[in-house]
Amino acid sequence: MPKRVCSQCGRTMSQYNPDSQCAPCSRVDSKPGIPDRAWRDEGVYRALSAWDFATVLRLVRHRSGRSQKAIQGLTGLTQSFISELENDRKQVEGREAIIALLTGLGLPSDLRHLLLTPFGRAASENLAAAVDPALPWTATRMVTALDAAAGGAMNGMKRRSVIAALGGAGLAQYVLHAAIAPAEAMASTSTGGVRISSEMLTSLQSTTDALRQADASHGSGTLARTASTHLQVLLGLLKDGTFDEPTGRRLAAVTADTAIQTGWYLFDSGAHTAAQNLLLGALRAAHASGDSRLRAGALSFLAIHEYSVGDPRNAITAARTARQMITDQDAPALHAMLLTRQARGHARLREGRQAIAALDEAAELCARGRGENDPHWLYWINPGEVRGQAGSCFLDLDRPARAADFFAEARGALGADDLRTRAQFLSRTATAQMRAGDAEAGCATGHEVLTLATGIQSARLDDNLAAMLAEVRRFRTAAPARELIERGRTVMEERAA
Repeated sequence: MPKRVCSQCGRTMSQYNPDSQCAPCSRVDSKPGIPDRAWRDEGVYRALSAWDFATVLRLVRHRSGRSQKAIQGLTGLTQSFISELENDRKQVEGREAIIALLTGLGLPSDLRHLLLTPFGRAASENLAAAVDPALPWTATRMVTALDAAAGGAMNGMKRRSVIAALGGAGLAQYVLHAAIAPAEAMASTSTGGVRISSEMLTSLQSTTDALRQADASHGSGTLARTASTHLQVLLGLLKDGTFDEPTGRRLAAVTADTAIQTGWYLFDSGAHTAAQNLLLGALRAAHASGDSRLRAGALSFLAIHEYSVGDPRNAITAARTARQMITDQDAPALHAMLLTRQARGHARLREGRQAIAALDEAAELCARGRGENDPHWLYWINPGEVRGQAGSCFLDLDRPARAADFFAEARGALGADDLRTRAQFLSRTATAQMRAGDAEAGCATGHEVLTLATGIQSARLDDNLAAMLAEVRRFRTAAPARELIERGRTVMEERAA
């Protein structure tokens, strides 16, 4: 007869043993806690590093053979919450809840460092001290980081930014420090500089808001340099201005908002490295402002960078961390936006169940309307945006017909003035329609988006148009497809000129 071995330790067992475990393992597993061996897994390490506590719970419970009822006894969580957490329909919110969960599960002390030191490749040893996430976050380091990033953007990245080394595991560490680093002091030490007034800050914020509105209508192509100049003015005031603690925090908030927008303009223009550097600096300024919603905003744009041109896992980490930062805020629109970012990361990784769960929750939150604490800069989140992001997720999940349905729903709900977003979604709609085999509808939508794209300067839109035109070539023997290909060639040449 073939040997029978224990499913946990591999010991040879009696052929008459009806269980899958040997006696020693059965005795260990009879204890109420999570056995140490359940934690010793690469997937657990990665989940701890990413603060993905749903995966941590799911893995250690399955590896230990514990029931959800047993986990309830260990952690105090309800069984329904445990089930929803494991299925990505809930998340652990707030530091105290995280500590309670990990303490209840019995996180081994030698693994606690993974919460601050991501598994895998370490950040560069040559990372400048001014922006090393392991060092205390101070106002001086914040200004240094932003100054380097803004200078690199203005100079076309001719000189190396001191934060260019952050990526991969280093980026995850940077994101997690934004959640746990203590607030820095913001009162200036200067006595002879320009005294910063409330009126001055209101005027500076209005400039940032005006640039944001222009971006929605015309794209980022003409805005990046103007926004970079505006950011340099703000950095000059942070370095040389005179202000007390509350004014310093408000100045940091305007700076963070401006840096987020400038990073976005650079990303939309195709300058991905410069954009990431500015967004990392913006996260520093948002942290200094004390406004958790601004920190969430910076992380949301870092998430776009990561699911587009970086590591989708980092996008998920950024979105989840941002949501944990704003658990005390009545901000359903902000939560909904972050969930769409998380969904895009899952979709890029072909994690359909998790992506759909995040999209469903985003739609529910968006339907509630704006909350008391939803920020003024999040004016653009609406049901059309959520449906459009759902369409993009289903396109990444190779479900083009479903994607086309969501894009059709998004079209009627988007704002009339948000031309760039409308053009983006229409280009993806055409791609989805053609991938689903509806060449006639795809070509009709393609002509519409080519008309709409006139006057919108956006490298991301150019990429979507190129993808659309590549798709239509599958039908090049049909007259409508040939007409779209020819017109598309002319439009792309004009946009590149």
